[in-house]
Amino acid sequence: MTLVRARTGIPELARSLQSTPSTMVFLAVPDGAVASVAAKLAAAGPAIPASVAFIHLSGALELGALESLSDRHPVGSFHPLQSFPELRPPDAFEGIVFAVDATTVSLRRRLNALARDLGAKPRRVDGSNRALYHAAAVFASNYVVALLGEAVRLLQQSGWSEREATAALVRLSEGVLLSISRRGPTAALTGPIRRGDVETVQRHLAVLAELDSGSGSRSVVSGTDLYRMLGLIALEIAKEAGLEPAGADRVKRALTRKVAATRRRRRA
Repeated sequence: MTLVRARTGIPELARSLQSTPSTMVFLAVPDGAVASVAAKLAAAGPAIPASVAFIHLSGALELGALESLSDRHPVGSFHPLQSFPELRPPDAFEGIVFAVDATTVSLRRRLNALARDLGAKPRRVDGSNRALYHAAAVFASNYVVALLGEAVRLLQQSGWSEREATAALVRLSEGVLLSISRRGPTAALTGPIRRGDVETVQRHLAVLAELDSGSGSRSVVSGTDLYRMLGLIALEIAKEAGLEPAGADRVKRALTRKVAATRRRRRA
């Protein structure tokens, strides 16, 4: 296996691949550079044996990003469904899923075997489902960071330090994730919306609206709007979990009441 980074010299790489004709070359470059790096590699032509396979590591890109190479070489994708904000040890791959795709069955089998060698589980994700797969990954990782960032900000407003708020909320989130892993998202839902506790929902909305009005924030989405949007999603899960229709209707009215008027005041 060979790893191509942004500064890898193409001529030197081509020479090294002549002695390893069955190798897999992984393009470890930003998504926006995959196609251009592939084009440079394709320009090397016969200098690179046709049996060399090229694989990108993007979660969002389809195999078309390697189109310039695909006429002559097997191409594939190999994306770890894991977050890497910093260097992590090899055991970070243990038990995770790798999204795999390839233009040939033999290359897909090799990538599946590589995933298993890393202690992971391969799952084929083809081009028709690639964007949806990656959007789901963003919801489960990047947007979790965004939500916890907002939760930390709220506790800071009541006098907590960032360190205190982060430590407390991460422990809460860890418990939630453990419950989801054991029971699934529907059975894991708790809290006022699951209980149909409309009075608590109304108190939350009132304090968030007060905070929004006093902050002078020009954020595209206020804390109140964010609570309403997520609350409506949680309400659908609560109904699946067994919340009675009358309670669900009361919560929905609380979450949607005066939304339009609030937005008009904010724009004014």
